[in-house]
Amino acid sequence: MFRWSEYPPPSRPVAMSPNGMVASAHPLASQAGLAILQAGGNAFDATVAVASTLGVVEPFMSGPGGIGVALVHVAGEHRTRVLNFSGRAPMGAELSEFTDDAKDVGARSPLVPGNVAGWLILHETYGSLEREILFRPAISYAENGFPMSRFGSRMFAATQPRIARFPSSVSILLDGGGRPPAPGRLLKLPQLAASLRKIAAQGKDVFYRGELASKMAGAIQALGGLMTEDDLGGYQAEWQEPIRIGYRGYDILTVPPNSSGFQILHTMKLLEGFKDGDMAFQQPQALHLFMEAVKLCVTDRIKFAGDPRYVKAPLGGLLSDAYAAQQRLRINRETAATVSGEHYARARPGGALQPGRPEEFDGGMTTHFAVADRDGNVVSITQTLGGGFGSAVALGDTGIFLNNMCYWFDLEEGSPNLIGPGKQVDFVVAPTQTFRDGKLVLSMGTPGSWGILQTTPQMLVNVLDFGMSAQQAIDSPRFRYYEGRRVEMEDRFPLHLRRALEERGHEVDVIESWSWSVGGGQAIQIDHDQGVFHGGADPRRDGYALGW
Repeated sequence: MFRWSEYPPPSRPVAMSPNGMVASAHPLASQAGLAILQAGGNAFDATVAVASTLGVVEPFMSGPGGIGVALVHVAGEHRTRVLNFSGRAPMGAELSEFTDDAKDVGARSPLVPGNVAGWLILHETYGSLEREILFRPAISYAENGFPMSRFGSRMFAATQPRIARFPSSVSILLDGGGRPPAPGRLLKLPQLAASLRKIAAQGKDVFYRGELASKMAGAIQALGGLMTEDDLGGYQAEWQEPIRIGYRGYDILTVPPNSSGFQILHTMKLLEGFKDGDMAFQQPQALHLFMEAVKLCVTDRIKFAGDPRYVKAPLGGLLSDAYAAQQRLRINRETAATVSGEHYARARPGGALQPGRPEEFDGGMTTHFAVADRDGNVVSITQTLGGGFGSAVALGDTGIFLNNMCYWFDLEEGSPNLIGPGKQVDFVVAPTQTFRDGKLVLSMGTPGSWGILQTTPQMLVNVLDFGMSAQQAIDSPRFRYYEGRRVEMEDRFPLHLRRALEERGHEVDVIESWSWSVGGGQAIQIDHDQGVFHGGADPRRDGYALGW
């Protein structure tokens, strides 16, 4: 299974342990989850601790006002479930109410937040410890402070123009001179601490129907927003079934639409049909074929992604062997194709790839984490605020930033992802779990906006095809395709490889060696023969995997 010595050594030792593992985007969040496991809690308990702590120590990425989705392997039930807490547009979200700016920043940009519902339904269904215990780390860091990392300071600086538009945000995030916190500065978020304490004591009802709901809705409406107390009070997270494919003896699972996770599975099906010689590690032909497969899958995803109540993606066809074989024939082994981009656009470049017809075969700012316990339960969650600090508005005195996930809707008629009242947005968060012979062997996911759908297959191939450790798979250099023939590649890809791709027509933009723009992956592998968990976390951000 493991061929670690064949590839470059990882950036840090592989985390290994016999009793459980937490891999998240911040060391304090991983430690919070680990402490819960060590105190006798299970993976579902630890999930609440990790998720809520990430919302404090990475406040620009996620929090109570965000949305997300969980892929949950429940060992005692011998099944894997999806909990979708991706929110919905307010019932007043008519197309005429939005401009490009309004759906990006400010009080009209949020969906009804789903994170609190998701965290607490997981706990209510499968948890074992008292709720208030699980929120203690997050409340402590918010109240007493946590040191700002270099990456965190960089994210604050990048989002400063958004924050600066709203006095309530400036007052709690920036210093007296309007500057973001420098690395090493202790940041305190007392208003958020007070809100988390209410959620810990009273549960999700205080957030959706009680005091916090009233405060949030009032603040939104005072700023011209659309969300009401009825929108909040009517929200429910939803249990769903995962979607899956077979891949070279493995079963790969992810979450169904309204997530675009099917693009990950679609990509893997195309790659499955290439011979071993075509897919050699860091060879020009392998990277070319991988990139061309990604472009075909992006093009199909744009056509079929959206709220499943309005857009029926032909998943049976998209994920079939027959359709993958047909799509594979469209790939020119010598020349790069042109692609329209990562999301819907009415105007398409001349010669851009057109979507296929899978129905004929039918038979930002985001964070990811995973928790595994010694009973075999594994929870994989990707959660987000959307953009930096989401809507960028701190609501009243709650310290809560709502997401700006309306940004991911389209305003162009004809798009399958057109904004509308109560609609679910096509969102790109897509954790994966991989099984072999019925046993879970890998939990893997990443943040990274639309790039999630390109980064995840790269990491999966590194483990499943090349036999890398989770840490090596995450460390390996990545690419991300955009529009036309433009691809960004980390400069750790060898120069000769980049030049060979340029000779095939790819327009290579070199980015920094460890770029956060290509994600921040987290993974847990399970070696069932030895009874050992292996963790991996991304050095491109503040990721840490910890076990015991």
